[in-house]
Amino acid sequence: MKLSIIIPAYNEEKSINKIISAVKNVKLPCEKEIIVIDDCSKDKTLEIIRKIKGIKVFFHEKNKGKGAAMRTGASKATGDYILWQDADLEYDPEDLRKIIETAIKNKLEVVYGSRNLEKKNKYSYVSYYLGNLFLNVVTSILYFSKITDMETGYKLVKNKLVGSLNLRANKFDIEPEITAKILKKGIKIVEVPISYKPRSIKEGKKIRWKDGLTALWTLIKYRFGD
Repeated sequence: MKLSIIIPAYNEEKSINKIISAVKNVKLPCEKEIIVIDDCSKDKTLEIIRKIKGIKVFFHEKNKGKGAAMRTGASKATGDYILWQDADLEYDPEDLRKIIETAIKNKLEVVYGSRNLEKKNKYSYVSYYLGNLFLNVVTSILYFSKITDMETGYKLVKNKLVGSLNLRANKFDIEPEITAKILKKGIKIVEVPISYKPRSIKEGKKIRWKDGLTALWTLIKYRFGD
């Protein structure tokens, strides 16, 4: 069993070294490969990752967005499973073990790490928390499947399944697109609680309220079309 951990990065010079080190050090019940995609960072992110051994590095010559970086990483993955890891420090790589163990033990195609199932977690902004809850309700209603964290950055998906989704999003709408297309196939998404340490906009958080509207439209679009 092999897990491909994909880390899309854009202007993350302050955290990229720490997150890659944490991912490398976490002990998993399977082989792992780490793929880092630099989305044309304007800081020293690419310079830093090029010096790190034991990882695969790819880069975009133009900034395309998180979704494009996630898709590029998936196209390079050779593992049985793919998992996307944000380059900031909001998610704890130690939770990866719980996610992959759940998938292997129960022979699952998809496992999500849910921030909302862990009651100790907090959000940096009330508006982000409420927006997240709203999108989860919409997802559950549209796709007849209860989900608590559609926007989570920890999505573990079988590589073959990812290849069948025909992902097209370039921005943050990649998250609802992945979820919508998985649920539309009738595949159950199993969720496990994960820890979460949100950062503020001042600290580098990139998602904005407009991305929430785009996510809503994406969920509706893929429910009734492709």
